Amino acid sequence: MGDVFRIEPAMPPEAYRTFRITSPLKTHMRQATCEEIGCDQYRNGWRVHVEALTPDVVHAAKTAGRRYREEHLGEGQTWLVFEAGQPCFRARQHRAPLGRPPLYVVQDGDHRGNPRGTKARVHARPSDWVENFAEHQQALADEIKKG
Repeated sequence: MGDVFRIEPAMPPEAYRTFRITSPLKTHMRQATCEEIGCDQYRNGWRVHVEALTPDVVHAAKTAGRRYREEHLGEGQTWLVFEAGQPCFRARQHRAPLGRPPLYVVQDGDHRGNPRGTKARVHARPSDWVENFAEHQQALADEIKKG
């Protein structure tokens, strides 16, 4: 994934407040199987282009304990074709939600940080977060109106 495109902020980070709804991986997700998440490679199988990989990666793929066959389709076109119904090579990265409600967070600063180091506030109810957000938006609108 590439970098996120952001417009350069007009003010320093301490002039901003961030409202976010988050479900952190550590507390809201668990490791899941390919079958649980409906992994396309698990359902349909997959293939890797041997010539595009380093020899150690090819060796790792061949000795990973997954069923495969080699297909030679011509010069420089060797593929390892892995059968459907077995864990893909990214199986350890698959995650499934635990069903916990998200966290409704308000914190000083923006994507650049929180220079004052103030503690984030986590609202107990989504409606409180919405109310806080609306009040903040109204305060900004009032300031803009003043000029």
